[in-house]
Amino acid sequence: MVTNDRPPGKTTVAPEVLVTIARLTTLGVTGVNRLATHPGEVNRWFDRGVSEGVKIEVEDGKVYVDVYVILNRDVNVREVARNIQAQVARAITEMVGMDVGRVNVHIEDIQY
Repeated sequence: MVTNDRPPGKTTVAPEVLVTIARLTTLGVTGVNRLATHPGEVNRWFDRGVSEGVKIEVEDGKVYVDVYVILNRDVNVREVARNIQAQVARAITEMVGMDVGRVNVHIEDIQY
C-alpha cells in the first residue's frame, strides 16, 4: 500500500487572518499602547487585507506588513519597533507557514 504524506486539497488563508495575527501580535509587544489608523483609512472598505493599524499585502507568496502604532512614553522606540518586526514575522511564519518579506513599523505618536 502506498501512503501519501500530502493532505488532499488546498488551504487558503484570508487576508483578514493575517491582519488579525499581525494586530494581536503587535498589541502584545511591550511598549505598544495601541494601533493607529493608517493613511488611506477612508478607502479601507474597498481594500482587502486592511484593518485599523495594519496593512497586509501578499505578493508571490510573501507577506508584506505595515503596522501603524502609538507607543507608550519612556520606551526605547527602536527596540520596540524591532520587537514588533521580529514577533510579527515569527507569528505569521509559525501560524500559517508563509514567508514574510518585510514588516514596516510606522510610529504615529507617543502616548503621554
